Amino acid sequence: MEEVEQPKPRGGAREGAGRPKGSLDKGNAQIREMIVTALNNVGGVEYLEKKAETHPQAFLSLIGKVMPTQVTGVDGKDINVSIKWMK
Repeated sequence: MEEVEQPKPRGGAREGAGRPKGSLDKGNAQIREMIVTALNNVGGVEYLEKKAETHPQAFLSLIGKVMPTQVTGVDGKDINVSIKWMK
C-alpha cells in the first residue's frame, strides 16, 4: 500500500496573532454603539426603570445577559446584593 503524505496545516496560533482576548470585532462594536444610541434616544436610565416595573421578567433577562458571569468582591470575597421592588 502506498503511503500518502498529509498536507501541512496552514496558519495556526502564533504569538500576537488575531484580536486581543475579549475585544469586539467591528460589527459587534457598531451594533453595541447603535443600541446605546437608541437607548439614549428613548430616555436612557428612566426608560430602563420604567421597563423594570412594567416588564420585570424581560428586564431581569437583560441583566443576566450584561452582567459578568463571575463576580467577586474586594479581595476575592463574596458580594452581597439586595434588590427591593417598590410600587
